[in-house]
Amino acid sequence: MASPVIFVKKKNGSLRMCIDYRKLNDMTVKNVYPLPRSSDLIEKLQGAKIFSKFDLKWGYNLVRIKEGDEWKTAFKTRYGLFEYLVMPFGLTNAPATFQHFMNDIFRDILDIYVIIYLDDILVFSKNKEEHEQHVREVLSRLQRHNLYCNLAKCFFSVEEIDYLGLIVSPEGIRVDPAKVVKAIDWSVPSKVVQVQDSPLQPDKKNHPWEWTDECAAAFEQLKEALRSAPVLIIPDISKQFFLECNASDFAMGAILSQFSDDNQLHPVAFLSKAMTPAERNYDIYHKELLAIVKALKEWQHLLEGTALPVQIITDHKNLEPFKATKDLRGRLARWAGFLSEFNFQLKYRPGKINGKADILSRKDEHDL
Repeated sequence: MASPVIFVKKKNGSLRMCIDYRKLNDMTVKNVYPLPRSSDLIEKLQGAKIFSKFDLKWGYNLVRIKEGDEWKTAFKTRYGLFEYLVMPFGLTNAPATFQHFMNDIFRDILDIYVIIYLDDILVFSKNKEEHEQHVREVLSRLQRHNLYCNLAKCFFSVEEIDYLGLIVSPEGIRVDPAKVVKAIDWSVPSKVVQVQDSPLQPDKKNHPWEWTDECAAAFEQLKEALRSAPVLIIPDISKQFFLECNASDFAMGAILSQFSDDNQLHPVAFLSKAMTPAERNYDIYHKELLAIVKALKEWQHLLEGTALPVQIITDHKNLEPFKATKDLRGRLARWAGFLSEFNFQLKYRPGKINGKADILSRKDEHDL
């Protein structure tokens, strides 16, 4: 059995070769080694004053495939059949295996002055003198195990850092306000259709529309309430994520949510992005799938390698059987390769009750 090859474009424009391991993953016995809970990791940072963050180069490729199992990673190209000697992206057990690998390297100092989630390493200390020693020890261990960092993504001796989507500082932990502000930064409506595409709705269908001072005050109050940090909850990687996605003619929107202790679904983050001119020419099937791909890329640090499948909710029913589709070409094949790195289920929900993501996908439509 050999898997097909596809290429996925990275943020910097370069291409990453991916293998479509969906068939292999379906037959694989899942590795139950736990990924750390983000809440547990964050708890360890209490009292820390200074931070350094390291991002490893090549990620999963740093782990060797067990001798004799290389044939399972076989992939076919026009130049022949090849097998991986190192762990590639796309294998269902890659995240758990890599986390185990990293924990073994740092086990005696783990949670003391370093926390690790996959290839994201955060060193934390109470003062600069300690921090210099801690950073040297971490870098020394990386060097001994031939692990290299991506310098462009590393931060040294800072007092505030973004880690797992949260802002960490000596003052405590807070949700990045940009995750909300960017998504709900609506301009003041100038026509009825813009009111309908915001969280507000005209109270009477046949009543002449008028934007009053009272409306403006309510509109600003609503935006301020949505911007406030308590609206968002801190993600818990051990719990199931729910991802609502939607696409319009010109933009896409998504909401990442989890159930909190009150047994209610709360947002973790919002996403709203305008499409490029080329993307606007996609048919609706491709646009809806594009919304899912962009959302997973945005929150890949949270959603990759989850033990519980991410519930992806879409109002496009034709997407439901996508995972089982075999003959994929072009961009669909590339997207399938990227999606194979995630544990997810696609669920259909009619647009009438998928309103939150729908709002985010239409925010700028009438201004373009």
